[in-house]
Amino acid sequence: MKSTIILAMAIAAFSVATEKKVDVVNSEITWVGHKVTGQHDGTITLKEGALKFNDKNELTGGTFVMDMTTLTVKDLEGESKGKLEGHLKSDDFFGVDNHKTSKFVITKVEGKAGKYKVTGDLTIKGITFPNTFNMTVKDNNTATAKLKVDRTKYDIKYRSTSFFDGLADKAIYDEFDLNVNLKF
Repeated sequence: MKSTIILAMAIAAFSVATEKKVDVVNSEITWVGHKVTGQHDGTITLKEGALKFNDKNELTGGTFVMDMTTLTVKDLEGESKGKLEGHLKSDDFFGVDNHKTSKFVITKVEGKAGKYKVTGDLTIKGITFPNTFNMTVKDNNTATAKLKVDRTKYDIKYRSTSFFDGLADKAIYDEFDLNVNLKF
């Protein structure tokens, strides 16, 4: 029994995990929302985040918090830009007054050598669902990923054909894209 405890302590001493804080100033999250007649795109600022690596420098976990109050539209200008940003921050979409942040927590990582299949819990508007996507880690200081998010799972039903009939060219597709480029 004593030798088992000593062996476990020795293994634990050599299994060192490293947490690398994300550089929120130089990281970027962009979004693209699709509708029947086109699309809109913009950015969301990362409030905080960290990636966890094992002693072999392989990704093992992480957590990210997005500041939803920073949601911007990049493809419009002037009054149209302001109206769309206001609408996206309203209860029809992200309800930013009551839900200032969204969060992603990695729960499972598969892969190695910088190519990973990541699964985690995405929380938007206080509602959590799992999401799985591919993530690439390069040069031990950059991670990139592209996520597809079904907005209807997070009670964002505005102009969704899954909930409303007869929308024709006013329909907005249920999935939107999040493109993540992290520096750490």
